[in-house]
Amino acid sequence: MKVLLGISSSIAAFKSIDILRYLLKEGIEVQCIMTRNSVNLISPLTLEILSGKKVIIDLFEKGERGEIVHIEITKEVDLLLVAPATANIIAKFANGIADDALSTIFLASRSPVLIAPAMHTQMFLHPTTQRNIEKLKSIGVEFIGPYEGGLASGERGIGRMAEPEEIVEKAVRMITKKTLKGKRFLVTAGPTYEKIDPVRIITNPSSGKMGYALAEELLRRGGEVILVSGPTHLQPPFGVEILKVESTEEMKNEVMKNLERVDAVIMAGAPADFRPKISLSQKAKKESIKYLELERTPDILEEIKERKGKRLVVGFSAETSDLEENAKKKMISKGMDIVVANDVSKRDIGFGSDFNEVIIMDRKGNRIFTEMKSKKEIAKIIVDFIERKLFS
Repeated sequence: MKVLLGISSSIAAFKSIDILRYLLKEGIEVQCIMTRNSVNLISPLTLEILSGKKVIIDLFEKGERGEIVHIEITKEVDLLLVAPATANIIAKFANGIADDALSTIFLASRSPVLIAPAMHTQMFLHPTTQRNIEKLKSIGVEFIGPYEGGLASGERGIGRMAEPEEIVEKAVRMITKKTLKGKRFLVTAGPTYEKIDPVRIITNPSSGKMGYALAEELLRRGGEVILVSGPTHLQPPFGVEILKVESTEEMKNEVMKNLERVDAVIMAGAPADFRPKISLSQKAKKESIKYLELERTPDILEEIKERKGKRLVVGFSAETSDLEENAKKKMISKGMDIVVANDVSKRDIGFGSDFNEVIIMDRKGNRIFTEMKSKKEIAKIIVDFIERKLFS
């Protein structure tokens, strides 16, 4: 995939470096185009070193083979992303003015366009700017932000550029094939808390990162996602229907309430298996607790099994020994179609880590082993596996 990253002369231009880095991390080829004034804010050399490509600034620059760059460069491009976009560059785009490299490339390009405005509130709210934005939207140009926040002037108001992570996520979704359009998914993520008293809980080290990565990947491919999340510190992916829960009982209730709405369930959450038989309403003194009587929490997969129907069920199996054997047994006993097994005894993967190493299996004996990869990369492999199963 290839993205043209246009940078105009807003003070937010320094954030373009992070946008470039995040795009490259996604495996996307990036060519940067800068307006002449933007070079006073960030160095083209920095962008060239990171991207490995010469930054385009001059409208009449020629390529290595003598071709006209602003025409040649628009071929085989998946997206033109302009971040930051000033009122000036938006006005040029809206009115067909092509007097620099970026505005000319906009007119020459036939790829989708995403614009992230950044400017002072008064400029953004001016009727002319609003009219220009509406004109661009009417021909299919997409916008992200701006938002309310602190501005370069020291004031607060609307005009602050969207954050790089959000911009890149929107960009990636725009260029990802919508292979799951029309499909609905329910994903669980994170741990659950079982209260002993108002200040003590039974839980586990799950961070929710695997479930959130899966939800994000499903959204990128056009799926609709209901995310049932236990307590985490993560930002829900943009566009997800988020249902926040605390206990295993609450997670079960939300899963069962929404089961009929979805084509597939992915149980990436790690609900606590036990809870105190009696939860105290006031903090207990340490010396008063001699022992805790525990009981099992609801088995959510067992309850799904009873109402599974034709929907696909994917579960996770966190093991410390006999990984494949235990995972296969769990897949059969819990009525799963796919099981994702990982060894949580390894310190550098699994719970709390940004990385994982899994075995993905189905009932027909199909099996994939992944070496240690980021959870985002693992999510792509799992969703590939799910796609094949859904459409086979």
